[in-house]
Order: sequence, then structure tokens, then C-alpha cells
Amino acid sequence: MASEPLQLTDLEGVGSITANRLKEAGFTTIESIAVTPKKELIEKTGISEETATTLLQKVRKAIGLDLITALELFDKRLKAQRITTASKNLDILIGGGIETQAITEFVGEYGTGKSQICMQLCITAQQPPEKGGLGGKILFIDTEGTFSPQRINDIAEKRGFDPKKTLENIIYARCYNSDHQILLVDRASKVIEEEKIKLIIVDSLISHFRGEYVGREMLSERQQKLNQHIHKLLRLAELYNCAVVITNQIQSNPQAFFGDPNRPAGGNIVAHASTHRLYIRKGKAPTRIIHVIDSPYLPEGETRFAITAMGIEDAEEK
Repeated sequence: MASEPLQLTDLEGVGSITANRLKEAGFTTIESIAVTPKKELIEKTGISEETATTLLQKVRKAIGLDLITALELFDKRLKAQRITTASKNLDILIGGGIETQAITEFVGEYGTGKSQICMQLCITAQQPPEKGGLGGKILFIDTEGTFSPQRINDIAEKRGFDPKKTLENIIYARCYNSDHQILLVDRASKVIEEEKIKLIIVDSLISHFRGEYVGREMLSERQQKLNQHIHKLLRLAELYNCAVVITNQIQSNPQAFFGDPNRPAGGNIVAHASTHRLYIRKGKAPTRIIHVIDSPYLPEGETRFAITAMGIEDAEEK
């Protein structure tokens, strides 16, 4: 029989009063504390710095977030799973599919298919592992209003899946500003545990931050908040062995006299936090060209896929 998950009061020295203060601040699980920086924990709960330090040490020890050998890390990475994109060529390009314990970033102009990939993954992620899925639910944070339940219904129907069940397994949140976006991710630990979430999608990551923090005088504050936000997503991916997919916009670089003048928005903050970065551009309709621009182990390369009534598919060979 599987052991019961640890409760806050199971930690040595954590009594009911401290546990209640944590729960009132939204920290209902040990994992939700583990992914929270000490400063944020103090601000949200009002506990002392000494108490916060001790608590974080106990939490990280309880769930094994301690010094480990490279072999232990290798064994942990072997537990990473993959979600098929429904395009065999795209799966091959990215090492077998969208990876858990990692952030996969899709970058591209409006209309290149970033949201289409996200909605396709909402379907394939629900399938059992032997069919290229994770057998879990999806948390979809929609910042631009691009999520279409009708599109998912149609793809699921055409692929022979139960449309109603498919839609029921997607936990959706329409996000209207950056503070709301940050709050949703802050509360994600509880949703992940209660709903058995295996894929988190943020479409798009940067939109609200770019719109609300305008001008050089606000750039530092924007990047600081964005840094905390995306690293929390990465900690969730690693802690819960789930996949995180984000979409990103592009911005023009006026100093680029040669080559593509476009670059991903978000600067080095997003570049360093994303595990795999994939750049999409339009080909001849319905074809899209996708290129690996950064990854710790995937070789640089590109392939083609198509957006059809079936969702994402391999592009027809010329």
C-alpha cells in the first residue's frame, strides 16, 4: 500500500498554529512550501526569518531536496516522461516529445501555431503513456484569450477521443493581468495535487508583463517579477515530474542588419530559465517550420509540421 503524503504537522516542530498560518496563506502542502523562496514565505505568512529558515530546511529534507550525486540526478532524469506532439517529425526533433521536469518554450509571431500546439498537447497529454501521453490532466493558463474549447472538441472528435471527457480534464484559467498570472502559478501546487495535473501551459508567458511594465524605468521591476514567476514554474516541473509549456512572443531588434531581426521577448531571464527553446515560422500553408534554437542536449535542427483539422500533423513530403 502506498504511504500517505506528508502533512504540514508531520514536520518536526511544526505545530497546529504554524500549520494554520501556512494554510491561511495558501501553503497547504509540503511541496508548495518547497518551491517558495524564503523572502516570499515570510511576506505571505508573517512568520519570522528564523522560523522560515528552519521550516524550509525541514521541508527540503523531508522530500529529498538535498545534496545528491550526479548518478542520483541521472536516475531522477530517467524518470522524465514525454508527451507526443502528434507529429512524428516534431517528436524526433525534440528528443521524443515534450519532456517532464522541464520548461519547453515555443517562440513565434502571431499566427504561427503556438496556441495550436498547446491545444493539441491538451489532448495527447491525457492519453496513457503507451500512447504517448502522461495519463493526467492539464492546467491551462490563458493570458491572451486564444484558448478554444471548440477547437479541442473538434480535434478530439476527429481523432476518436471522447470530446466531453477531454474537455473535463482541462483545468482552465483566463488571466487578465500579470498579478493574476503570478497568483495562479503560486496556487498551482494545490491544483496539481488535487487534480493530478501532468501538464501546465501558460499561453503566453510574457504578454501581460510587456503590456504593464512599459519603459526602461520599469524594466528592472518587470524582469525581477518575471524571473521569480518562470523559476517557480520550473520548480513545479521538477518537483511534480510534470511538463511545463510556455509560449512567447517575438520582438524586433532594430540593430540587426543581417539575418532575422526578430528575437524572443523576455531577454536573458526567459532564455536562461527555459530548458528547450523552439522557434516557429510560417511556411506555405498549412505548413510551419520549427527550429531548435537552444537546449542543454538537443542538437540544433529544424523540421516541418502542418496545422490541419486533425490538429498537429506531419507536413506532407514535397
